[in-house]
Amino acid sequence: MDLESVKRYLEKGGETASAVDGLPPRFLEPLIMNALRVDLIEPGRVVCSMKIPPRLLNAGNSLHGGATAALVDVVGSAAIPAVGYSIPNTGVSVEINVSYLDAAYADEEIEIEARALRVGKAIAVISVEFKKKKTGKVFAQGRHTKFLTPSSKL
Repeated sequence: MDLESVKRYLEKGGETASAVDGLPPRFLEPLIMNALRVDLIEPGRVVCSMKIPPRLLNAGNSLHGGATAALVDVVGSAAIPAVGYSIPNTGVSVEINVSYLDAAYADEEIEIEARALRVGKAIAVISVEFKKKKTGKVFAQGRHTKFLTPSSKL
């Protein structure tokens, strides 16, 4: 691929700029979370499931890696208050890592399990595992590290 082709590929979003600019703030979370169901919440653990909607597919018709990473962020963050951490927010992301082990496709039922590995005074580390409900096969694993912003003493 020549350099101009790379540039055209990256800038093709300009064609829809007015529609994209009209989206409400924080539209990404509802886009990702709309199909999410909470199956279990217990101390340090959150289990959700979803039927993969077509809007979250990549060009290969499987769950988009960016959607998977966003789910690591959202579901992983939910495990922090499940530990008993009571500050109003769940901190800011320091690192998100995802290992993609297999593909998951439209209308496939998946399970997403987040476990708090450590929630300290300043840092939380969460593990997030994605499984196909039908087979139990793990298709992605994520790890999310967050800086826990201290509450103001004012």
